[in-house]
Amino acid sequence: MKPLILASASPRRRELIARLGVPFTVSPANIDESMLPGENADAFARRIARDKALKIAEAVDAGIVIGVDTIVALDGGVMGKPESRESARFMLEKLSGRTHEVISGVAVIERPSGRTIVASATTVVRFKALAALEIDRYIASGEPQDKAGAYGIQGIASLFVEGISGCYYNVVGLPLNLLYETLLEFGVEPAF
Repeated sequence: MKPLILASASPRRRELIARLGVPFTVSPANIDESMLPGENADAFARRIARDKALKIAEAVDAGIVIGVDTIVALDGGVMGKPESRESARFMLEKLSGRTHEVISGVAVIERPSGRTIVASATTVVRFKALAALEIDRYIASGEPQDKAGAYGIQGIASLFVEGISGCYYNVVGLPLNLLYETLLEFGVEPAF
């Protein structure tokens, strides 16, 4: 089997992909993650995932490279990772008492053939109305940093989620079923 390479530094993605039971290496891709004018959230997540996978694929002779990007979409806008405590507060206040979408783009590129599959998964998440004190405490926990939309559903923020529709693991940062089905297309069989 060709080497499997995850183009991500995310510890959550490493943990989730390990569930496949297939050996893999990690090679984070640093790319420009700016949204293009007129680009919608789904197209943005797919493009960034593809660009991450492509950057690493260009540097290897053989292998299957996986790129993933997860965003939070609300009111036609995209929430990335908060740059500060203030931006985390702004995001959490916007999400409070509302329903939003979590979209993950997944790109798989096979080298040397160049065969590429790019797909996305969308999960709808409903947050409870958050009190200012809850937001303050959550930000003080440090958990919102490095997470799209300033929250991690697998951690403390699970207390804020009233419901989801779609893949839970997508909200964590890697839609496992989508990745599994895509890897099967490349002949990658899980070890379970």
